[in-house]
Amino acid sequence: MNLETLYWLVRQFEGCRLVPYLCPAGVWTCGWGSTGPDVFPGRAWTQEYADWRLEQDARKFAYGALILCPKLRGDALCAIADFAYNLGLGRLKTSTLRRRLNAGDMRGARIELAKWVRGGGKILPGLVRRRAAEAAFL
Repeated sequence: MNLETLYWLVRQFEGCRLVPYLCPAGVWTCGWGSTGPDVFPGRAWTQEYADWRLEQDARKFAYGALILCPKLRGDALCAIADFAYNLGLGRLKTSTLRRRLNAGDMRGARIELAKWVRGGGKILPGLVRRRAAEAAFL
């Protein structure tokens, strides 16, 4: 699986911050949008660690997306892995987006992607752009 499209999407929309911050949803985040037990206030990352975590996280979400949407390949899989990178595999698993993808309904999937643009209860322009970029790969 070529992850270059996924890396590009993540870098384009997450940016890299080496000091932990609260994202709009109130989750501690660091590096290229990474979350988890190694992200907490006062623990800055090096660029090398942030880049390593991007690779690890991207693989995790790409394989998770493939398990949940087994018909996807190439850039379409990377686009949905980016969605999962941003929102989590749990949200993908229970979504109408996933049902549309697994039914082969790419038009319906693009419509569903456009609904996932809120952070902290507000429509975020960055998420609107991210979902449009992901939809372009379907």
